[in-house]
Amino acid sequence: MAGDGREAVLALNAGSSSLKFGLYDIAGYIACLTRGSVTRGADGNRVRAKGADGESIEHHLSTTPLDEAGLIEQLLAWIAKTFDRAEPKAVGHRIVHGGTLFTAPTLLSAEAIDAVASLTPLAPLHQPPAVALIRAVQEVAPHLTQVGCFDTAFHHRLSPPVSRYAIPRAYEREGVRRYGFHGLSYDYVASELANRSAERTVVAHLGNGASLCALVNGESCDTTMGFSALDGLAMSTRPGQIDAGILLYLLQRKGMTPGELETLLYRESGLKGVSGISGDVRELLASSAPEAAEAIDLFVFRIARETAAMANTLEGLDVFVFTGGIGEHSAPIRKRVAERLAWLGVSLDEAANSGNERRISTQSSCVEVFVFPTDEEMVIARQTVALLNGRR
Repeated sequence: MAGDGREAVLALNAGSSSLKFGLYDIAGYIACLTRGSVTRGADGNRVRAKGADGESIEHHLSTTPLDEAGLIEQLLAWIAKTFDRAEPKAVGHRIVHGGTLFTAPTLLSAEAIDAVASLTPLAPLHQPPAVALIRAVQEVAPHLTQVGCFDTAFHHRLSPPVSRYAIPRAYEREGVRRYGFHGLSYDYVASELANRSAERTVVAHLGNGASLCALVNGESCDTTMGFSALDGLAMSTRPGQIDAGILLYLLQRKGMTPGELETLLYRESGLKGVSGISGDVRELLASSAPEAAEAIDLFVFRIARETAAMANTLEGLDVFVFTGGIGEHSAPIRKRVAERLAWLGVSLDEAANSGNERRISTQSSCVEVFVFPTDEEMVIARQTVALLNGRR
């Protein structure tokens, strides 16, 4: 379908419950050959993707469930058959947490893979599936170079007081600090804003996981997530910012084990916990239950409140960007957030918002508001190619 024997990079983006991928021709400029996802079900694994020409592609990888090694083997076989003249020479992986060990894209040697795995306690939902895929590629295609691209790396220049917790310094020296996440998404948005990088910008990455990032000159200067991906905004199944005294109460008075507490915080809280219905914003917006409306109200309130905090760091606000699955597709959420930010000078063009246009603020708005589809897989490809070129 594409290419003439040119080399390619495969980008893998393992979420807590999903796998997105992109295949990129790296001859000259980086060109997308296909982007899509692998869905898993009782009837096996299925690829849903779009080609470079926008053509929809759907293919059963298997009729029975596969482990990670089987999935990678089938995915590479499908790529070889469908894009038979685009040979992957490297695989880039999104890795959520790099800790203090990884602040830039890194070749994934055996030692590096073990180090990534050692950070699992800091991202228990996201680190294991990424490590499993890395090891699967290592098993199935050991000839392929693997590169780790870290969400935390985008924020690694954060410095005190932004990066600091008010705890004894000994813990900070051990790596207890604010790291920030969704860095690949923010990297992509920053590249899209390159011609207006000097402006004071807040980007809202809103999906199952959600956070805000304050940008100046394309660099992170504050963000809502911290040591782990639990902090900041209320999310689909995560609570966001929470009084540490609640955690002590649950451990000491309610007798919860650390494992039970981890499950509560990562899988049972957030919009799911407040509504008692679902963590999916679409389901909550469609529901007539008062608990669903209350969960949405909390979600919007927290976004607006944390935007004010980002504006304080920036000492003003010129640009606000919605991205991520909710940010890109939910006009009702964007409208409600904008209404809460009217005091900052945000004025929304309702027709543009309903139509999911790129700019959704009015001409008179003091803050320009945009909707940018993010592309983490493109950032993975860019970072992987840059590292490969640096080795030549």
